[in-house]
Amino acid sequence: MTTMPRASDGLTVADLDGFPDDGWRYELLDGTLLVSAAPSFAHQRAQIALVLLLADSIPPDLVLLVAPFDVLLDGTTLLQPDLLVAPRGQFAEKNLPGAPLLAVEILSPSTRLIDRNLKKARFEEAGCPSFWVVDPNEPRLTAWELVDGAYVEVADLAGDESWTASAPYAVTISPSRLVG
Repeated sequence: MTTMPRASDGLTVADLDGFPDDGWRYELLDGTLLVSAAPSFAHQRAQIALVLLLADSIPPDLVLLVAPFDVLLDGTTLLQPDLLVAPRGQFAEKNLPGAPLLAVEILSPSTRLIDRNLKKARFEEAGCPSFWVVDPNEPRLTAWELVDGAYVEVADLAGDESWTASAPYAVTISPSRLVG
């Protein structure tokens, strides 16, 4: 992932309209441009496995989407979590205005620090109730839930360990089943 220096006033979501559709993933984090390339094989495998797992038990009033889909947190922050879950009626045509119920980031060597720190903090600030990070190389899953406006770690599991999430809906996950 490449971070571009912040313009003096920072970039806005409107500035992204002029960016090319060139296969790169463009996100804004508080006015700073984040650019990332296509994900790795391990990343894609974990994403597909997690989609299948989450889709198997999703309630009909919720929607599961994968990146790239824009989550518009404010005029200077537009993120594309690897997976998101949100209420069906919350979506606009081109984006999700506001925080999803669940945002999931799958770590890559180039995105690890940004996903675990900056994006996590920004989703927390936006009021996203659940935030998960998956490390497909370890394999490991760490999950946080929003309690009184701050994230509290509710799971940190590796390998064949399993955990049943209660939010945004019940689903049992084992990190080793997300890789293959």
